[in-house]
Amino acid sequence: MVLRNMSDLKGIVTGKPVRKLVLAVAHDQHSLGAVLRAWRDGIIEPVFIGDSDGIRGICSELGYDISELSIIHEPEIDKAVEKSVRMLSGRQADILMKGKVGTSTLLKAVLNKEWGLRTGSLLSHIALFEVGTYHKLIGVTDVAMNIAPNLKDKIAIVNNSVSFLNRLGYIMPKVAVLGAVEMVNENMEATLHAALLSKMNQREQIRNCIIDGPLAFDNAVSLESAQHKGIKSEVAGDTDLLLMPDIEVGNVLYKSLVFFAQAKVASMILGAKVPIVLTSRSDSEQAKYDSILLAAASIL
Repeated sequence: MVLRNMSDLKGIVTGKPVRKLVLAVAHDQHSLGAVLRAWRDGIIEPVFIGDSDGIRGICSELGYDISELSIIHEPEIDKAVEKSVRMLSGRQADILMKGKVGTSTLLKAVLNKEWGLRTGSLLSHIALFEVGTYHKLIGVTDVAMNIAPNLKDKIAIVNNSVSFLNRLGYIMPKVAVLGAVEMVNENMEATLHAALLSKMNQREQIRNCIIDGPLAFDNAVSLESAQHKGIKSEVAGDTDLLLMPDIEVGNVLYKSLVFFAQAKVASMILGAKVPIVLTSRSDSEQAKYDSILLAAASIL
């Protein structure tokens, strides 16, 4: 199965059990709008934790009657985040979503050794993009969590992402490990990592996917470009997942796709006990809604 459009996510969640989502520090208009829309569509059952007056006020402005929904009043941000994470660690809900709170504050609670959502795996971020010039959705990792991942980190990031794509129905997702050039260069660490990851995949040390690299961005997404450069690859021009060399490259690509290419995006955190919807503050309500769909679709 290959997802062609963001709307395909709706097909995955249709008919699946309704998932309980906790919105941490919920008095945020775009987040509330996305959650309420997903609730109206029968995808999730929301729990709002935050300033109850602010939550009710925003919902009223948006035209929603939330009298039947659960609101836990906690105006202090740190306490609201802790209560949200504790609900998930206590298996009282299925999905955690960031509201009006900084990413570092949320992740500090997620990583709490006593009541957090750690699994022993590295946490990593994945984003799926619908770009008008590409023939299917394309994943990008990691653009928000791991600053300068070493080889061990990149193995964990790939494994997180491949497991996630497998749950979405991808049998053997194609992973392009990006660098500035297509040839291995001992002075460019990203190309060394790419070559090692490719060989590990060939030796089945990394499974359930096809990895190639180093690939430059153009030949990862364009078969014509790959052919012009004489690159023979199962991945080139048909990539499902782009592995970034570091967070700076990933962040620039993410925002370039959104603001220059007008791409649709959905994103979340992988590697925790539950899916975590964590979007950029500049992301639209639509992006947050699609991210909720993505999180719900990832639960088997």
